[in-house]
Amino acid sequence: MKRLLIPLALVASPAFADLPTVEAVEARPSDAGWTFSVTVRHADTGWEHYADAWKVFAPDGTELGYRPLAHPHVEEQPFTRSQSGIVIPEGVTEVIVRAHDNVDGWGPDFVFELP
Repeated sequence: MKRLLIPLALVASPAFADLPTVEAVEARPSDAGWTFSVTVRHADTGWEHYADAWKVFAPDGTELGYRPLAHPHVEEQPFTRSQSGIVIPEGVTEVIVRAHDNVDGWGPDFVFELP
């Protein structure tokens, strides 16, 4: 009798597909802090499951900026939203950006080197 073996990674991988991902980041400095434009991709299905925020972190984990996303983007994927007034401490040359959804939580890190 032959046995069919299915690797665990293949069984578990669909859960990862539900996490929101940051696809691109643009940032520009101003006198009032930095403006970040973040492009997020997520398989939004409506109010029951959608990307609801993104955050900017220093490499040490300190939260530097937050952008709530007020509604699902079912028909707009990926989508880009901006937030200004993000203060980057002196000496920080790269940041981590993560997107969040209302069901699965935080997606993977997107490391961004400041211009």
